[in-house]
Amino acid sequence: MLPMEQGSNAANRLEVMKKTTGAILALLFVTIAWGASFVVMKPAMEKIPVYDFLAIRFTIAAGLMILVRPQVLKAFKGPTLIYGVILGAVLSFSYVTQTIGLTLSTAAITGFITGLYVILTPLLIWIFFKRKSKSIVAISAILATVGLGFITIKDAAFDLGLIWIMLCALGFAVHIVGLGKWSPGKDVYALTVIQLATVAVLCWVGALPDGYQAPVDFEVWFAVIFTAVFATALAFFIQTWAQSIMDESRVAIILTMEVVFAALTSVAVGQEVLSLQVIFGGTLMLAAMLLIEWPRKDTKPEDVIYEPMPH
Repeated sequence: MLPMEQGSNAANRLEVMKKTTGAILALLFVTIAWGASFVVMKPAMEKIPVYDFLAIRFTIAAGLMILVRPQVLKAFKGPTLIYGVILGAVLSFSYVTQTIGLTLSTAAITGFITGLYVILTPLLIWIFFKRKSKSIVAISAILATVGLGFITIKDAAFDLGLIWIMLCALGFAVHIVGLGKWSPGKDVYALTVIQLATVAVLCWVGALPDGYQAPVDFEVWFAVIFTAVFATALAFFIQTWAQSIMDESRVAIILTMEVVFAALTSVAVGQEVLSLQVIFGGTLMLAAMLLIEWPRKDTKPEDVIYEPMPH
């Protein structure tokens, strides 16, 4: 190989390394934003109804994405529109149940249990599409179940309020399965905007009957803006860019850090003190998620499970 060619290859490798490093740091920002969103929302939800909060949050998020790319409105038609509305309805269910669960639990526990979608997704694929499930899925499911038990069972009694968060995890898993089935060949950006707009519309339907309650102070407005801009719109832009650079398996592993940052942030701001029981249970659940996502020689692209939508 000529010296000039060697220099060119080295320069290309360096450029790829720079882009990959940038993508990793950007994805870590996304997971921090997702994890912090639980903490930011927790006190705000004591001052505003669930539907009212989500209505304004997703209106802002969808509006920002349309402002950035107005031509996306031309793609609001046909199968993209139909599937986007269906998936948006599932997403709406997921966010409503998650937010209700957050009002009844802590930020860290909400983050850990929401992460169950990573385990539930391959199980749903096996149930509905009869795709053979690997033994690693069964092992991960057992680990996650044991971890969930440590988190949810206190003083020999089950915390019924956490059922809302479990329903949320199931909703996100159904959403991922549906997205995997219907998104190929569609305009991904348009499909995302339609889903976010659907969540906004459905939440307005829930908010308006008893009178919409606007954010009452800076704390609530901060939660609305933070989740709409950083945890939704900006997170989607970053994730889309990162996935064009990095392998999906690596993206999936990084995104599981969301649950870790949810716990760390809640402790750092003094919102909660994690018991050894919760730490142990959360560690088991995180291990189960990583076990599912970690790339193996027999891993196929369709086996990679990650949340392709912002939280």
